[in-house]
Amino acid sequence: MRIGEGVEWGLHCCLTLAWLGEEPVSTAKFATLFELPPAYLKKRLQALVRAGILTSTPGAKGGFLLARPPERITLMDVVTALEGPDEAFRCTEIRQRGVEPSPEFARPCGVAAAMRKAELAWRRELAAQSVADLVAAAPPGAAARMRQRYARL
Repeated sequence: MRIGEGVEWGLHCCLTLAWLGEEPVSTAKFATLFELPPAYLKKRLQALVRAGILTSTPGAKGGFLLARPPERITLMDVVTALEGPDEAFRCTEIRQRGVEPSPEFARPCGVAAAMRKAELAWRRELAAQSVADLVAAAPPGAAARMRQRYARL
């Protein structure tokens, strides 16, 4: 399974917003803070707004804020907002192709069942963790260092 880098960017932006509190952060400041391409980052942040994870305020003092408390934003929310809700594995039933498919192939595919079970475990784990959990798991002083970095922009 491969997750796009936009998920990492989105999660770090959410974590940063949790640390900064009520100050909106612009795309330009996020891009400078993390050395990311602003145009692509803006698309990711807009997807988080559409999903109800962030809010956006236009204008010179505008930017992005968390739309709900960090404990109510799961990692799965962010992944789904940025990668979409589709399953990672799609069974195309190749076992039923070819010469003389066998009648036992009428039963559910064992490969598809195993992959689905693994993906459900992955999704449950991400749904069980929130941005607040990321805040709590951060090294001591990480929030203060981020606020200092941000203040220098």
